[in-house]
Parts: sequence; C-alpha cells; structure tokens
Amino acid sequence: MAVASTAAHDAALAFLYGRIDFERAIQPPYSASTLKLERMRELLARLGNPQRGLPTVHIAGTKGKGSTAAMVAAVLTAAGYRTGLASSPHLHRVEERLAIDGRAASGEELVELVDELRPHVEAMDRQAARDSEDSGPTYFEMTTALAWLHFARHRVRAAVVEVGLGGRLDATSICDPVVTAITSISFDHTRQLGNTLAEIAGEKAGIIKPGLPAISGATQAEPRAVIARIAAERDSPLVVLGRDFDFSYEPARGVERAAALARIDYRSTFADQVTQRQGLGLAMLGRHQGANAAVALATLDELMRQGWSVPDAAIRHGLATAVCPARVEVIGRQPTIVLDAAHNVASVAALRATLDESFGPSRRILVFATTQDKDVAGMLRELCPAFDHVVFTRYTSNPRGVPAEELAAAARGACQSYWVCPDPPSAWDHVRAVAGADDMIVIAGSFFLAADLRDEIDARPLSFSSGSAKGIA
Repeated sequence: MAVASTAAHDAALAFLYGRIDFERAIQPPYSASTLKLERMRELLARLGNPQRGLPTVHIAGTKGKGSTAAMVAAVLTAAGYRTGLASSPHLHRVEERLAIDGRAASGEELVELVDELRPHVEAMDRQAARDSEDSGPTYFEMTTALAWLHFARHRVRAAVVEVGLGGRLDATSICDPVVTAITSISFDHTRQLGNTLAEIAGEKAGIIKPGLPAISGATQAEPRAVIARIAAERDSPLVVLGRDFDFSYEPARGVERAAALARIDYRSTFADQVTQRQGLGLAMLGRHQGANAAVALATLDELMRQGWSVPDAAIRHGLATAVCPARVEVIGRQPTIVLDAAHNVASVAALRATLDESFGPSRRILVFATTQDKDVAGMLRELCPAFDHVVFTRYTSNPRGVPAEELAAAARGACQSYWVCPDPPSAWDHVRAVAGADDMIVIAGSFFLAADLRDEIDARPLSFSSGSAKGIA
C-alpha cells in the first residue's frame, strides 16, 4: 500500500475496532435486548439492503460451520458461480471475513466499504444517544454489513454466510436464504446459548426459515429432535444426516511427510432418488471434516434440486481444494507443525483423533491457550494424554484469555510434563529450545492463539537437519 492508503486503511480499522466487539467481551451477551435484529435491519436498509435478493446458503452449528461454508463456496466457485463467503472470526485481517471466489477483499476495498458505511453508523449512533439506547451498530454487525456490501458491489451470484454466534439472534440471519444448514451440535458458549444440547440446538435452528429447505448434520438424539420440531413448526423440508444422507470416511495417511487427501463416499436418498459419489478427495483432514463434507454435499444437492448447475467435476475440485486456516492446518514439516483452532471438548477430541489417524508416531508437543468460559478441564483431559509435553500460555490479542498459570493448575493430574509461558513469544521460545526435527508441534485452543503463534512462527521458523533431536526441559 502507498503511504496515503496505509493511513486510510488504519483509519478504517480504527473505526471498526472502536465499536463494541462481543468477540472480545469477557462474557459475550446473548439476548434480544443486546443483539438487536431491528438495529441490523435498519443498518442494512440505510445501505439499500444489499443482502436482499441475493441467493444465500446460511450455515450454523457448534463446530464445522466454517469448514462446511468453505466447502460449499469452493464448489459453487468451481461450478462457475461468482460466490461470496462471509466468515468469522478472522486470523490476521478483517478482509478475510469478506471473500469472493476464495480471495479476501483488498485493503483498498475495505477502505471504500467503510467509507460508505461510516455515515450511516454515525447517524445511528446519534439516534441511539437521543433515544438513550446502549449503542449503535456493533463490530460484528458492521463487518457482516460490509460483507454484503462487498458482494453487492461485485454482483456475486451466490453468498455462503457463516453464523457468528447461535443463530436465532445472529446478525447474519437478516438474509434471503435458499437453503439453511446446521452442522454438528455440542457444548460451547453455554452461558449464552444454554446448558443442554436441546437449548443450544434451539438457538442454532433459529436460522430455519418458514417453508425453506434445511439440512441437519446433528447426530445426537436430543438436538436432532429439537431441529426436527422447529423445522416442522416452520413447514421447512428437513434433510437429516444418518437418515436421508450419509458418508464413509477414509483418512489421509503420512501427512507428516507430505500433503495428502482424505476420501469420502457419499450417498443420499431423496424422494426415492439415490445419489452416490465415490472417492471424493478432501483437503481438510479428519473424520469430522468428512461429516462436514457430507452436510456440504447435501446442501449442494438441494441447490441442484432448485435448478443450480453443479457438475460432478466442480464438486470434486471444490472439496479437494477447499481449506480453512487453523483447521488441522500443517504449516511446517521437520518438525511437523499443526495449527488448529479447536476450542471445546468435541473439537479437541476431533483433533486428537485426526492426529492419530493421519500422522505417524512421534514425540508430541502441545502449545495450548484458551478462552474464559470454556470447559478447560474437559479439553485438557482429552488432550494431555496424547502429548509428551505441554506448553501453557495466554494469547495477547484478546482480553478473554485464561492466564497460563490457571491452565497449568487445571491440568495437574492430566499432564505429566508441562511448562508455563506468559505469552506466545515466550511459548515459541520454549518450543524452539526443546523441539527436534522429528517432533510434532500442535497449537490448539483458540483462533486467537493460532493467529498470535502463526506470526511468531513466520518471524522465527524452526529448521533442523533430518533426525536432529533435543530434550524436553
């Protein structure tokens, strides 16, 4: 960027980051009084309703929604549709949240979009002050509006939109979906969404629109029943994993040596019509990604029933190339470095299973940090037995991080060997001191840790001659 555009970009980011940001709140609220859909509707109306009439695939779920969204978007792009993907959170740049055909918005585009958004937000701020309201639009509402503005400017043919939190009250729910999809349901954000799988499923299923088809990837009886009930109440045709479609999964092997694709076979039955797709390659690793791919395929099947043209070649290409940062992402070899944003018990269990299935035996080092209100003890019970050494730290990019000393206290009895580091740079210093070329280093627990440590790894990479080894301190 030129100097002038750098200043404009910094000003745009300052405007966005100056808003209320529930992604960084210690206890993010979740109520109709704070997450006001009417406020989002007003903001979009002021912008000319860029979301209106844009065919949208709307995806919710506890885990897997980002991966499923990326797969659907990649296939639609491969099929020739200009496709927008709205996702959250981002790892490094706000622009990652608004992508078209796999390309994040540029810094210049973000500046232009914020310039268009700013006067409307400021007008709503003034109105909120006059009405003694808490605030005008939030950070997430604004970035969601920016995504739709970006898509409208580029005249995309389809939008794939990932829910931020929950579904019923999420700002993304002000859209025109042609199909909604719900991925797996597990315990996360329990203070906001509820303490039972039924309550959580009810919030996720809030995205189901009357009369419009929905796809469910939930497998447990309790959330399946809730999703089915809400779909029936809204007269929404529901396609269910394990009943109407299913998959088998073959893991990739030897990923510590070279990149490899996992494989799935997919089968669906709709109105007595059977669809089978064999040997589909998946760039994203893990049996849980096989389930996400199945939900993506069922969603694409529904689009084809509506008249969309999605050739088999586009499906194969999209699934084989779709990736999501920090989802069992291999960012280095010799030693193997895996970046994963797993941040609840179900997702760390999926991570552990994928490491066992797709990577060969090695000494394993875990770098772990996570967010307040998570089931820290549950995650560590799952992870610690799978690692020879654990490094606890606290990310610096968000005040919701759990202090490293608290993580260590929660791990006593679960981790035999661990080290406490106050921040990601010191954690990476420790890893550099103890890791050898044949080791596996896994970074997990939070998107914020993944972002912080990727920067450290890029700045100070590990490099060894084959077979070199060090000792755990």
